[in-house]
Parts: sequence; C-alpha cells; structure tokens
Amino acid sequence: MATLSMGSSYCIPSESMQCKAGPNVYSIANNVEASRIKGSCVSFASLACDQRNTLHNLRSDGIRSGRKRGQQVIVAASPPTEDAVIATEPLTKEDLVAYLASGCKTKENWRIGTEHEKFGFESETLRPMKYEQISELLYGISERFDWDKIMEGDYIIGLKQGKQSISLEPGGQFELSGAPLETLHQTCAEVNSHLYQVKAVAEEMGIGFLGIGFQPKWGIKDIPIMPKGRYEIMRNYMPKVGTLGLDMMFRTCTVQVNLDFSSEADMVRKFRAGLALQPIATALFANSPFTEGKPNGYLSMRSQIWTDTDNNRAGMLPFVFDDSFGFEQYVDYALDVPMYFVYRKKKYIDCAGLSFRDFLAGKLSPIPGEYPNLNDWENHLTTIFPEVRLKRYLEMRGADGGPWRRLCALPAFWVGILYDEISLQKVLDMIADWTMEEREMLRNKVPVTGLKTPFRDGLLRHVAQDVMQLAKDGLERRGYKETGFLNEVAEVARTGVTPAEKLLELYHGKWGRSVDPVFQELLY
Repeated sequence: MATLSMGSSYCIPSESMQCKAGPNVYSIANNVEASRIKGSCVSFASLACDQRNTLHNLRSDGIRSGRKRGQQVIVAASPPTEDAVIATEPLTKEDLVAYLASGCKTKENWRIGTEHEKFGFESETLRPMKYEQISELLYGISERFDWDKIMEGDYIIGLKQGKQSISLEPGGQFELSGAPLETLHQTCAEVNSHLYQVKAVAEEMGIGFLGIGFQPKWGIKDIPIMPKGRYEIMRNYMPKVGTLGLDMMFRTCTVQVNLDFSSEADMVRKFRAGLALQPIATALFANSPFTEGKPNGYLSMRSQIWTDTDNNRAGMLPFVFDDSFGFEQYVDYALDVPMYFVYRKKKYIDCAGLSFRDFLAGKLSPIPGEYPNLNDWENHLTTIFPEVRLKRYLEMRGADGGPWRRLCALPAFWVGILYDEISLQKVLDMIADWTMEEREMLRNKVPVTGLKTPFRDGLLRHVAQDVMQLAKDGLERRGYKETGFLNEVAEVARTGVTPAEKLLELYHGKWGRSVDPVFQELLY
C-alpha cells in the first residue's frame, strides 16, 4: 500500500457478496485511518474499483511514502511504521473480507501486472552477486535512470519509479514488479526497458543476469544473504516447517502475472481456472533442471521445492472448489496460516508460527494488547504462497523464471484465458469433472515429467494444446494483436518438449556435461 487519497464510498457489487451492516467502515485519508461508521455498505474510498489508485502488483515489501532530499527521493522501507495506520476500533473479520472485496473492478479497469526475478552473477567467475555489488547496481540504476531509492536502515534494498518497483529476494534475486498495464504490448515494452536499464549498468560492473527457475551451479552456502529484516525471520522459521524452504528463499526465480476480477463470483471462476491449469503453466515454462552443477531429476525443481517448503501456506487450495467458496472463506484460510512478523517502530517483530486470529483479539504474545491494522493484514497476505494467491487481485504463481521472450509469454497465456469470458467458460467446462486427486496428481508429477505426464486417456501435452488454443482465441478477441506473445510457448505445447528438456539435451551433448554454458545460453 502507498499513501491513499480520499475517494467516494464503495459498495461491493450485489453479485459479488451481500454487504452486511458492519461496525467498521473506512474512510481513507493520508494512509488508512479507520473510523467507525454504521452502514449497509463498505466505504473503502480509494481502495475501491477505481483504477487510478490501483497498486496492482507493488508488493507490500515495497513502497511507502517518500521524502525529498534535494532532487533525490528516499522511499522508506516497507512495511511502514505503525504510525501510518491509526485504527480507532479493532479490525473485525468483516473488515478483512471487505479489504479483499475492494479489489473488484469493472472490466474496463482490469490491468496486467507482471513480476519477474532473475539471478545476478559475476561474468568471470559465475558466482552470485554479493550485496555490495547489488547495492552499487541499485545506486547506478537510480542515478542513471531516475529511480527513487528504497532503504531499510542504511541499506538500499530496492527502487521505485511510478508504479514500478525493483526489489531483492532473500538471495539477491533481482525482481521487477511491473506497473498495472492495459495491454501485453505495454507489458513486454516494460520488460525490455527494465532489462536494458539493468544491463546498461551491470555490464560495466562485469555482472550478468540469468533467466532460469533454480540456481544451476551454486549451493546455499555460496548465496549471499540480503539485509532485510523479514527475511531473517523467515530464514530461522523455514527449517522448522519443511526441508526445502531455504532453497525456495535463496535459489529460486519465478515469473508471475497479477490479474483483476469484477466481482466475488468472477474471482471464484478465475481462481478455480487458475488453480486447475497451474500445472500446465508449470510444465510449459519448466526451466530448472540443474542443482549444483548436475541434473536434479526434475524439469521444474522450483515447483518441486514448493511441495516441501511450508504446507501450511502453499499448495493447491482444494477448498476453492467448494460451493461455499468466496472472499470470506479465503479470509478464514489466511487467518489460520501462521504469521511471520509484525512491523513496529521500524523493526520487524518475530511472530513466526503465531496466529493472526490472536492478533485480531489483541492477544499476540510479542505485543500483547496491540491490534492489527490493514497494513498488517496486507503484509500477512504476502506471506502466503499457494499456486494461486488472492490479494485485491489474483496472482498466478506456477511458472519458472526464464529468458525475456518467456517473460512476455506468461502474462499472455493467462490474459488470454482469464480476461476473455468465452475462453474462461470453456476452461471451466473442461475442468468441471477434474477431481481433487487429479489436480493434486498433476501438481506433484508435472515437476518431474512435464507435458509427458499421463492424464486420463492421454498426456498432459494434449490438454495443454487445447488450453493454448483457448488462450490464443481469447487474445484474438481482445483485439490488441497480442497473440504473437504466445509463440514462445506454443511450440512447447505443440512438441511436448519443455525448456528444461532442451537444456538437458544440451548438457548431455554440446555442453559436455557442464552447466556453465547455461549462464550464456539464458543470459539476458
């Protein structure tokens, strides 16, 4: 969230949910100041269906209010201090539901937000970039291309320009969170502009960037740790809840797209389609077959890692297919996901494993008597990692990072399916009789066998070809001449050969069983 201005009251559309006369209704001024007003609909002001204030895909570990220093702008590290949000009354569960519902937007205001991560490495040694090099790179991009700096204490941890932000993942993976854009042409232009700027500074430093889903050469001990407080809490907690959480933090890269919905019913339809088809996206974009210099037995090691990172907060969310599913049911799920942290007085307070329900009741043991604000809720939602994630938009999270053409193909695939009513309905018809067991089977087998995974009477490749046609048809009906962005993965669906299998063929042949050439093969 960023500074929010006053707006008109927002009534949740009747087809999306019944609006209960709740005690807590919000007027937004400065940041989120909660005031208690009784009424029959929720006033969420600028958090409503007004695209002007959409902060579509700026992660909550991103952007807060800035303060000028001469011509330089320093943006405070987020989440913000607790002073930014003053609640006159404790939040209720209804407020948390209304927060999600406030994401509803009319179709003309739907946007595309793309996020992608990449590995920086020293061109001579292939070693991961150290924080000192990342800091120099961020300062260089800021000065040369007029980005505002995001600081955490004395450390630069990201950049902001308009509605775009650059942030650091735990092991220094370099992430662009793009602005909410109208067309895939704008999205791909944004990707190209970002890569140009990064390369312009990085090449002078002897730094390259690799587009792949899992670090192919180096062990965890070789990966630098970023100076971000929330990551220290996660690093300590991860080994308690799974065996692969540190690999997820330090050695994976993804590309994802964030997409809008018009109502609760529309959210449910898109959520179900996204979850059912996520294994197909994982297969089409599978691009992580190496670990520490050798084949690892997977086509998408990145996807496999999520199966044993923290199953309290990851997975395929079978309850989304329940007839009763809606915003409230997702809130119930999120409330039961153990917390990581609370941010107070410019410090992260370790709350790992504790309950947000207790926080709502003022019974969070590290800060007894304190109640959450909407920023706390927003931050908690960012610590949940299912294959599709709900915030005030839906995030498609199943794809490996890859080279730049695939960065444009991933949003194209999902926009063609989810932003076209005909293609979306055909997908829902297609998946209507898929069982929970079949969806889980695909989730678990695709990281190993990709499009060659057996499914019913054939292979997943055959389903992927049908889905790819629906995505293409959906893009054609949008009328923006966007179907070309699918070319990069249409060939994968046609042949059934994933990007990872092509890399393995090179490894066993031309590369002489060395992974080092991958740093040139997938160089941005």
